[in-house]
Amino acid sequence: MTARIQTARARPGEQPKRSNPMKRKLLLPALLLCSALFVNHAFAEQPDNKKNSTPPPELLAQAKITEAEARTIALVKVPGGKVVSAELEKEHGRVIWSLDLATPDTKDITEVAVNAKTGTVISVKVESARDEAKEKAEDEKDEKK
Repeated sequence: MTARIQTARARPGEQPKRSNPMKRKLLLPALLLCSALFVNHAFAEQPDNKKNSTPPPELLAQAKITEAEARTIALVKVPGGKVVSAELEKEHGRVIWSLDLATPDTKDITEVAVNAKTGTVISVKVESARDEAKEKAEDEKDEKK
């Protein structure tokens, strides 16, 4: 008696079903990699920089608007933007929240100045990456003095 091996046969006009074990072996690691990248991106929202440090207490005492409120006001002016940095500072005799927002599909940074006492928007400026680097260099120069 001979052993007969059964093979799956396709009906006429149909493609035979083939199981590819290599696809199954690659599917789980690919899903794990994608989920790890997603989680990493979700937790990497704010970069570590000096502009997100604790504001000076004397300025904080004068501010009636919190940083969270200033962020909300800035995001209204720049829909779809993402706050990259926020700094409480005194500029031209006024205490302001200076917020830098990144906008999708561009390398430009939008700087929104919000009056820290009233919550009104003082200015909205779009800066190129070159302008932003120049401003950062000037700020670092001022800090050394």
